[in-house]
Amino acid sequence: MSERGSNPPEEKPKAEEAAADPNTLNIKITNTNNEEVFFKIKRTTKLNKLKSAYADRVGTDVASIRLLFDGHRILDHQTANDLDLEDGDAIEVQLEQVGGY
Repeated sequence: MSERGSNPPEEKPKAEEAAADPNTLNIKITNTNNEEVFFKIKRTTKLNKLKSAYADRVGTDVASIRLLFDGHRILDHQTANDLDLEDGDAIEVQLEQVGGY
């Protein structure tokens, strides 16, 4: 039989090339108990998507948590580019608290 019409197998990118993609970041989210959850995100992804993914993974309500980077609250519309996040950066997660009197 002939091999007419068959395409040669495509080469898959090496792991190093995929990890070196400048448009993706590996982000660590830590809670107050120093438990860590890792995510890979695009630089242009709105961080409310990251917050939702974290809440789903740990089984909590997304409305009950807040994300902080360098002590500042991360707003839902912000992206990794907006905050100048770099590969390997850590984001803190805390439960939202409503103040007293």
